[in-house]
Amino acid sequence: MDLGISDEMLGTFAPLLVYWIYSGFYVVLGFFAEDYRLHTKQDEDEKNLVSKFDVVKGVLLQQAVQAVVATLLFAVTGSDSQNSTDENASLLVLARQFITAMLVMDTWQYFMHRYMHQNKFLYKHIHSLHHRLIVPYSFGALYNHPIEGLLNDTIGGALSFLLSGMSPRASIFFFSFATIKTVDDHCGLWLPGNVFHMFFSNNSAYHDVHHQLYGNKYNFSQPFFVMWDKILGTYMPYSLEKRPSGGFESRPCKVYKDE
Repeated sequence: MDLGISDEMLGTFAPLLVYWIYSGFYVVLGFFAEDYRLHTKQDEDEKNLVSKFDVVKGVLLQQAVQAVVATLLFAVTGSDSQNSTDENASLLVLARQFITAMLVMDTWQYFMHRYMHQNKFLYKHIHSLHHRLIVPYSFGALYNHPIEGLLNDTIGGALSFLLSGMSPRASIFFFSFATIKTVDDHCGLWLPGNVFHMFFSNNSAYHDVHHQLYGNKYNFSQPFFVMWDKILGTYMPYSLEKRPSGGFESRPCKVYKDE
C-alpha cells in the first residue's frame, strides 16, 4: 500500500524514530536486567556528569541538524523516481553497498574520534561532552556537542551514502541499522543471545572500556568493526567478570600506560 511517503522522507526520519524506539526498549529492559548491567543503576545515576534531561535535549538538537543535512543531501542527489533503477538492485549489489557504507562510516568515525581525543582543545571544548556519560546508556548514544554531531555522525553518514552509491530506499535500512547498532553499543547491558555480540566484536562492553578512564585512549572504533584499533595499536582487549552484587564488569586484560 502506497502511503504517499517518499523514500527520501523515510530515509531522513525513520532512523530518528528508530533511535527512540530502540533506546526506549533498553530503558524498560534495564529495570528488569540488573544481572546483565555493565554498571549498577546507582552508578548510572551518580557517576554521570550530565542530567538525562540535558541528554535528551542534546540528542534532539543533533537529530534536527541531521534531518536538515539529509534533506539537503537527498535534494542534491535526486528524487526517488530518478533512482528507480537503483531501487531494484540485486541483493549482491545491496550487500556491496552496505559493506562499503559500513567501512566508510567506520573509517571516518575512527579518525575523527581519535583526533578529538588527541587534540586537547577539541577534547576539552567538544568531545568531552560525550564523555560526561561515564556510564553509557541507550538514549545517550548520540549525546554530543553539536559540532561533533555534525562532523562525526552527520558528515560520516553523508559520505557513507554518497560513496556506497546506495539509493534513498536502501538508505532507510542502512541508517536504521547503523542507528540500532550505535544504540546497542551504548546500552550498558551484556545480554545473552544478543545477535550483535555474535557478529561484531565492537559491542557494548568494547565501547564501555573506552568510556572508562583507563580506556580513554583506546577502542576508538565505532560503530561496526575494530580493524582500525587493531591496525593502529589502539585496541584494548578486555575481560568480562561477574560482580558479586550482580551484573558484569569489563576490565583490561593487561596494564596500559598513558601515552
